Amino acid sequence: MSKIINIFKIFILLNFFTASNQLAVNSQEEKTFLTLKSETVYVRQGHSFDYPIKFVYKKKNLPVKVIDTWDNFKKIQDYENNQGWIHIAKLSKKKAAINIKNNSTIFKKPTMFSKPLAKLEKGRLVLVKKCENLWCKISTGGYTGWIKKKNLWGKL
Repeated sequence: MSKIINIFKIFILLNFFTASNQLAVNSQEEKTFLTLKSETVYVRQGHSFDYPIKFVYKKKNLPVKVIDTWDNFKKIQDYENNQGWIHIAKLSKKKAAINIKNNSTIFKKPTMFSKPLAKLEKGRLVLVKKCENLWCKISTGGYTGWIKKKNLWGKL
């Protein structure tokens, strides 16, 4: 009888660890960033095409944070905290971000002592080439250079 109880305890512990591991994976997945795949993307009030359109994005590569998933729809949040549901066919894994600090400087190299190339206004969309430590190499408006990572919101 004691062997059966021990086996039962092991079974329960394994199920507990599997479930908590799955929760951790889901929690991590929900904090991922994606970008809009096309120029026009409809954001819905719910997680199917039956729900009405809440608003429309008109900016390709705009980064959004995934906060929930239901079947083929992702509940997203943008950098201004707008939320809604988007079908996965309209989302991409391309790296892009929004500049969240007014007058952020793009530098030629990843150091403040490098040549400044341009200033970015708050809300400017940038394509992210790569990130290293505290800096990201970005391109926007004909400029390519380095910006401080803390000034960006999105898929880095």
